[in-house]
Order: sequence, then structure tokens, then C-alpha cells
Amino acid sequence: MRVALFCATQRGHQFLYALRALLPDADLLVFSFAEDSWEPRFLEDIRQLTQASGGQFHQAKQVGAPQYAALWEAAPVDLMFAVSWRYIIPPQVYQRARLGAYVFHDSLLPEYRGFAPTVWAIRNGEDHTGVTLLEMAGDYDTGAIIGQQRVPIGPDETIADVMQRATSSYLDLLAAYLPALVSGSPPRRAQDETQASYTVKLLPDDFRIDWNWPTDRIYNLIRAATKPYAGAFTTLRGENLRIWSARRLTQPRRYVGRVPGRVAEIRAGEGSIVLTGDGALLVTQVQLDNAESAPVEAVLRRISDTLGR
Repeated sequence: MRVALFCATQRGHQFLYALRALLPDADLLVFSFAEDSWEPRFLEDIRQLTQASGGQFHQAKQVGAPQYAALWEAAPVDLMFAVSWRYIIPPQVYQRARLGAYVFHDSLLPEYRGFAPTVWAIRNGEDHTGVTLLEMAGDYDTGAIIGQQRVPIGPDETIADVMQRATSSYLDLLAAYLPALVSGSPPRRAQDETQASYTVKLLPDDFRIDWNWPTDRIYNLIRAATKPYAGAFTTLRGENLRIWSARRLTQPRRYVGRVPGRVAEIRAGEGSIVLTGDGALLVTQVQLDNAESAPVEAVLRRISDTLGR
């Protein structure tokens, strides 16, 4: 059996490892690409694991480019999978899969079709997301659903917590449905278009904190954007400041004279309390751009400091 895998990041590496264990005799054809500058590096791990498995590896983003036409024509592909893949796989590629081409998506489709669904789910304060295994289709995230698994989101969990749990769901779904996929007869369920919702691509400035926002909105942005992502950010004395973590206060003081973004209190060993549009957050981990991470009180050290100016 010949299996093509389009994958990237740590999740792609873990998926490749699981796929190799489940189909030890498969002829693997793996495509991957270099991560963005702020991401952990897994390209070489994916390359080495592919080659150690006797598979064929290609570093590429445009898998339908003319230079790969001969590759797709040389030998038939039985199955295709896309995991953490960010680029278009054209029909002339995925329609070559004899037993089908499948993609994993981080939501309970048809909700949260589109870009960065887990980031958006946390930003929106959702208490759950999910993973969907679906058929590739001409319109993104619209193919028939093969299987799904719900992934809870705790009120204080970060993107890293949820991503780890979602990756486990990827592997669960792979193990559960691979026999049916190999047989060519998996269960298929059309998506309910009346329930579809969409997310847009996030740009760097979309992670800028507006301290006039309500506390929960700021807190959700911080936990959605923290590592392994580039972090929610603000400005301090003209420099960009990454906010890696914060905590909600159980009994915040009631400020009737408030300036959103103002440092109201410095708590040694804990962090600095910053005012929001309707309350306050305890900021616990920060980093100025082009500087090492430092204790919060070493950066936000004055009650005259105002973030976002």
C-alpha cells in the first residue's frame, strides 16, 4: 500500500510515527515544509523519520506544482492524509488516491471552518472544540465527515494544553477509522450547511491587546496566543511587549478611577496588576521584543507604567 502524507509541526511528526506503526509495510510518500520563524522546528525530524522508515521525503508547499507531476504519475497512491497542512492540495493530486484522501481539522465541523480554529475557539471563550476526520473536497473543510471527537477547553487552559489534547484525538481517530479507510468503505456523513460557521486568517496585528476590552476578552486572547504561538502583545514605552501569561483575580479591587492598561499594583514574586476595561488582570510572564524573558516586576516596575501607549 502506498500512502501519501502532507504534514508539518510536532503534530505531523507524531502522526507520521503513529501511521508508520499502524501500517508498517506501507510505502510512505511524505511532504513537509519549514515552520514559521517563531515555531518549534520539526521539519528535520519528519524528514529523518520518513527516511528511517524507507519512505520518500519531499520538502515542498505546492504539491501540485509541475515538477511533481511525474511523481504522482509514476505510481498509484492508495491513501492520502493531510495533518497540520497549510497549503492547497489541488484536485489533480488528491483525486489520485484510490481509496480516498482525508484531512484532519481542529473543530467539530461544520462549525469553525477555516483558519486557526482552536485559537479562535479559545479567543471566543468556548468550553470545547474538537477534531474532525473528513474527506478532502474542492471547498475547504466541506467534505463528508468520517469521524469526530470532542475536545474540552478548561477555563484557564492555554493553546498548548488544548493542542496536546487535540493531537491525541487525531491519533485516536486514525486508529479507530484506519481499518475502514484501508478497506475503502468508511462511514460518511454529509455536513449540515445550515450549521456552518467560518473563521478568517489571523494577521500579526490581530494579537494586539486593547486594554479597553473586558477582562475576559483580554485573558482569552492571551491564553489563545501564548507559546507555541507568537504571543498576545501590547506596547510599553514604545516597545512591543509580549504577554505570555496572566491570571484572573478572584476578588479584584473596584477602581472607580481607572485608566485601562495602567499598572495598578506590583506583587513581588507574582506579577503586576493591569487595569482593563471592566476590571483587572494579574500579568505573570512578559517579554520585550529582542530581549530575554524576565520577571514581570523587572519590566512592569512602576505604577505609572501604562500599556498600549
